[in-house]
Amino acid sequence: MTTMSIKSLKFVAIAIAAALLATGSVAVHADGRSPEYADARASGKVGEQQDGYLGVVGSQPASIVAMVRDLNNKRRAVYTEGAAASKSTVQEYATATACRLLADTKPGEKYQAPDGSWQTRGSAMPPRPSGCK
Repeated sequence: MTTMSIKSLKFVAIAIAAALLATGSVAVHADGRSPEYADARASGKVGEQQDGYLGVVGSQPASIVAMVRDLNNKRRAVYTEGAAASKSTVQEYATATACRLLADTKPGEKYQAPDGSWQTRGSAMPPRPSGCK
């Protein structure tokens, strides 16, 4: 097996572990969103980043920044647990989770493109980190 194919297999294994862990007690992206989060996401104040974390789009009130920081702390805890279980780094685990989170965005929601710019999702799936399946 080549080094590239081993890396690809590891990425797929991490992504599967991320998906399984996210369905557990601390969901990374749940349908039962708080009304504040759902509003911020729907109005384009926050969006999914390529690294598996939420980002604040533009200049937002302190309450939005604090909410994103809190949600990212919760995500980091999930990623840390998942990384340990899948024998990967937190960064690898978070990036693998980003594959699913970006795919789960809805049309009209914001996401961060690979070049760092904020985009609004249309009908097509947003670009995702390399290695996503």
